[in-house]
Amino acid sequence: MSLTEEILSQLPGDVLGGLRRSDRILTSIRENTVPIPTVVKESQQPLDSVEWDVIICGGTLGILIGCALTVKGLRVALMERGILRGREQEWNISRQELEVFLELNLLTEAELEKAIATKYNPARVSFHGGTEVWVEDVLNIGVDPVYLLATLKTKFLATGGKLLENTPFTEAVVHPNGVMVNQFTARLLIDAMGHLSPITQQARQGKKPDALCLVVGSCAQGFPENNSGDLLLSFTSLQNQCQYFWEAFPARDGRTTYLFTYMDAHPQRLSLEALFEEYLRLLPEYQGVELSQLKFQRALFGFFPTYRQSPLKTPWSHILPVGDSSGSQSPLSFGGFGAMVRHLKRLTFGIHEALQTDRLSANALVLLQPYQPSLTVTWLFQKAMSVGVNQKIASTQINQLLSAVFQEMQQLGTPVLKPFLQDVVQFSALTQTLLKTGLSHPGLVIKIIPQVGLASLLDWMVHYGNLGVYTALFWLSPMLETWIKSQPSEQQYYWHRLFDSWKFGSGCDYSDET
Repeated sequence: MSLTEEILSQLPGDVLGGLRRSDRILTSIRENTVPIPTVVKESQQPLDSVEWDVIICGGTLGILIGCALTVKGLRVALMERGILRGREQEWNISRQELEVFLELNLLTEAELEKAIATKYNPARVSFHGGTEVWVEDVLNIGVDPVYLLATLKTKFLATGGKLLENTPFTEAVVHPNGVMVNQFTARLLIDAMGHLSPITQQARQGKKPDALCLVVGSCAQGFPENNSGDLLLSFTSLQNQCQYFWEAFPARDGRTTYLFTYMDAHPQRLSLEALFEEYLRLLPEYQGVELSQLKFQRALFGFFPTYRQSPLKTPWSHILPVGDSSGSQSPLSFGGFGAMVRHLKRLTFGIHEALQTDRLSANALVLLQPYQPSLTVTWLFQKAMSVGVNQKIASTQINQLLSAVFQEMQQLGTPVLKPFLQDVVQFSALTQTLLKTGLSHPGLVIKIIPQVGLASLLDWMVHYGNLGVYTALFWLSPMLETWIKSQPSEQQYYWHRLFDSWKFGSGCDYSDET
């Protein structure tokens, strides 16, 4: 019996079976044998009547946007295939990012404080053989998903929302004036069903992911007392053609530890079960504790596909993917809660304006998920943190590069370091970091070129240039605001979406939160 089988068999429920089911899905993605669903169809016949402004499919994170839209007075129905409830595992986020729940009137101050289950400081970034960097107030808040979703569910119903639990999505028929979802009708369908959404799969037409992030971990009791966390840590060189990275956070009922790694979608890559075995093998060394001393509360595992063609542009009117369905997170992050919260205000106001001005065509809705150079530039970083399945590089190369980069960012200070650790890339901070790293460690930088490939580097330079252009456009945009207000509301919609794309595409949304 493997360590994974031994540990997971002690947990309630069929955890091992769940892990193996996830692996079967992962294998089908890697082998490109996933059948392409046809859940979205089109009809030229107008609907006789439209019952809802918005139907949201996928409740776990869909309730965030659903609640925000009902507070703004829209008629919203939310479909969830099971019962809408939060999982036990806390969601980690930074405190200032939670302010959006107050700004959108989703939670009171007291409710927000109650939703915070844990707080810790400081957090560490460390690479094998390199220096340690410590930061404060980054992803140091653990939110209780059970309480948060229950509170939002109550608010959603109280403000007129309709909750359709135990109602799995089956099909959507797009009509000229709306969309029929199962037997319900709405002006707009929001897809919040995640990476494996059948709508997303149909829109991508069987395209393999360009990269994957595999994550395994657990929450357990029995660790030595430790009120600090790890944001990004490695203590091994390349293993199984992977660079292993670790995270750790204090939790209410123990300590959460994750092992994650970046890779392409080659069929020969490590399975989730094999990665879990690696996690259990290395955990004692990482945390200074024997497995026999730990009482495991729950196991965590998943994979996150990422596509260069993101955010997703669906070909249909009246359908908008959000969150992980849209691929609107960087290839470095896990997406999920943090990515949804970051874009919650932008999407709420944008969707409200689209409905008010009847901008519901495919071309108009695609502006709600625009190209963002601040996300696209991170593809090169993802390539630099992974290695091809048959590629030969020095086993310590990734650690050496990351250690050098973070050492330079630490010297540049908090304004450079903190945004990057929260998945926000800004032109000034990136330029300073590149210049300092290039001047201080030219040999390391030269080694990266064959690792990532010249084509990737040239492509990256285009997006890096666009990051600078978007930054300039964002700073110039206030000069246009008076003129925009004089335009018809339909035109204002397009200008507001442009402003949003400049703001988020330059990473300048971060400055509003600090």
